Amino acid sequence: MSDPEVKSNDAQSSSEEAKKPQIEPIRMPTVEEIRGQDIWNNCAVRSVVSGVMGGGLGLFMGMFLGALDNPIMQEEMTTRQQIVFQAKQMGRRSWSSCKTFAVMGLVFSAAECTVEKVRAKHDMTNTAVAGCVTGGTLSARGGPKAACMGCAGFATFSVLIEKFLDRYH
Repeated sequence: MSDPEVKSNDAQSSSEEAKKPQIEPIRMPTVEEIRGQDIWNNCAVRSVVSGVMGGGLGLFMGMFLGALDNPIMQEEMTTRQQIVFQAKQMGRRSWSSCKTFAVMGLVFSAAECTVEKVRAKHDMTNTAVAGCVTGGTLSARGGPKAACMGCAGFATFSVLIEKFLDRYH
């Protein structure tokens, strides 16, 4: 081979090497990362965290929705009475929403985690079952018919949210 041919072959091989993606070494998780994953994989921890976060969400939603309530006797109330009424209404609404969303987060997370561990699968069925358990639990005070409707409604809602978020391909 002549010298120009060697140079052209070298240029071709160097351009092919540049096109190949770089292979990065696998990074092993640290001890702290493994401990964190083990803690988060515990259903009790996951459920309590979801309950606390749900309670926080409910608190803020209750404050917002409570602020939108108008007193019935608004024309006859002074400004001070309206402010006091509004503050009490926001407090009641916030506490009620806080409890509801905390229970909802706790029950849904516990049910989904438990079903996932028992079935050893991570799919849409877990979400549907957890939604059914949550809806049935939240509406159980209304009797069996209400519990069945709550089960069906919350399961449907949960599956639609999962489809929208596209967590399962």
